[in-house]
Amino acid sequence: MARLRNGTATSAGGIVVRFADSIPQLVLGRHKRENEGETWTLPKGTPEPGETTEETALREVREETGLTVRIVSPLDDIEYAFVRNGTRIHKTVHYFIMEPTGGRLEDHDREFEEVRWISFGEAPAMLSFETERALVGLAAARLPEGAR
Repeated sequence: MARLRNGTATSAGGIVVRFADSIPQLVLGRHKRENEGETWTLPKGTPEPGETTEETALREVREETGLTVRIVSPLDDIEYAFVRNGTRIHKTVHYFIMEPTGGRLEDHDREFEEVRWISFGEAPAMLSFETERALVGLAAARLPEGAR
């Protein structure tokens, strides 16, 4: 049995929050993946050379959702491991709470098949990964008191 090599990877993304009739909402995207079927996830992606974590998060959210955003505050990191091409990769994803400043969901790139606003209450049932469900719960706890 061959031993796996080890590697690391980093990504950054965000939980984009808006208020519709005083109800907080966030953006999710739907992927179709061969081995996982359909997944609903938060927007995130890999840094380009020379980018800061914040720059990566802003660019990736813009590309994947069609929205221009600004960072409100850092949120938390998610860590997980996966195997690709004989290498066990330990990945860290840095997340930020963001707010939209422009753009349209219809302008999202091809990374997601669909992008939509949902309420924080819908997120636990829609999100495909437990780590992202916990992260959205943390973001919900940081919303202004009257918005929860």
